[in-house]
Amino acid sequence: MEKTMERRTVPGAVPAAAGPMRGSGILLKTLYRDRVLYLFLLPAMLYFLLFKFVTLYGEVIAFKDFRLIAGIWGSEWVGLAHFRTLFASHDFWIVLRNTLLLNLYNLVFAFPAPIVLALLLNEVRVNWYKRMIQNMLYLPFFISWVVLGGIIVSLLSPSTGVVNVVIRSFGLEPIYFMTRPEWWPVAFSASTVWQSAGWGTIIYIAAISAIDPGLYEAAKMDGASKLRQIWHITIPGIRGTIAVLLVLQMGKVMDVGFEHVYNLQNPAVFSVADVISTYVYRTGLQNAQYSMATAVGLFQGVIGLILVVLVNKIVKKLGEGGLW
Repeated sequence: MEKTMERRTVPGAVPAAAGPMRGSGILLKTLYRDRVLYLFLLPAMLYFLLFKFVTLYGEVIAFKDFRLIAGIWGSEWVGLAHFRTLFASHDFWIVLRNTLLLNLYNLVFAFPAPIVLALLLNEVRVNWYKRMIQNMLYLPFFISWVVLGGIIVSLLSPSTGVVNVVIRSFGLEPIYFMTRPEWWPVAFSASTVWQSAGWGTIIYIAAISAIDPGLYEAAKMDGASKLRQIWHITIPGIRGTIAVLLVLQMGKVMDVGFEHVYNLQNPAVFSVADVISTYVYRTGLQNAQYSMATAVGLFQGVIGLILVVLVNKIVKKLGEGGLW
């Protein structure tokens, strides 16, 4: 017996043709409902739009023989000539080596520092002492590198610095930290840890606070020591946060930071302290070679983007969420 299937219209159903219109209506309702939240987000969006995306227009200078009188589009197009000159320069490879080495030191010493501090602070049970330590750790982050640079130079002074006073008390010769090429990277890495570790600790403490306390209670009942609890509960609980911050850190591998280096470097340590940011400043602003400086900045940005994408894929393959 042959049966006929009839299409019935369900009361209140939206026709298929009205699907996109309905979706746009839901979107508008959502935007209106959360309008206050989007209003708070607006300054950050405008910042990135104006200073990160609109300024990409200026990257064209890297492919032109830029002259201020002619402007960007009036300047002569030279293609990859500036990049060929850049890669043929011996100074550029020294600058690139210094940048990568300093970032490697930061990755080895400065990146794990806030993790260790957060783990230690999480075990402190005296609240007033914990708050005092946290405030002392956070303070350097809010101080300008101009001030911090002066403090570091004073602390490491071979004649009156506290560090060398302690060294001399053990009968040793004072160390010229800021004028010896072998010691300057040590001072630079130590100052990075001092300035950034406290701020990074905030992120990891927030991640630790999200871990279920019941896991620690169960571990205690099973007889797990503090070290066992940290290794099997705390560290796995913040592993996702570590992965995300590692991806972000890799994006800054080609950028040490101009203010930090500029306030600590001097001609005696130029062989290890001249990095891409100071090279761009010297080439672009002091020597007025705007096209060459833009080429260096573009190269820096492209390498950073490649590293972020690559490390993010590796992180996701290891089972973490990554950035996207």
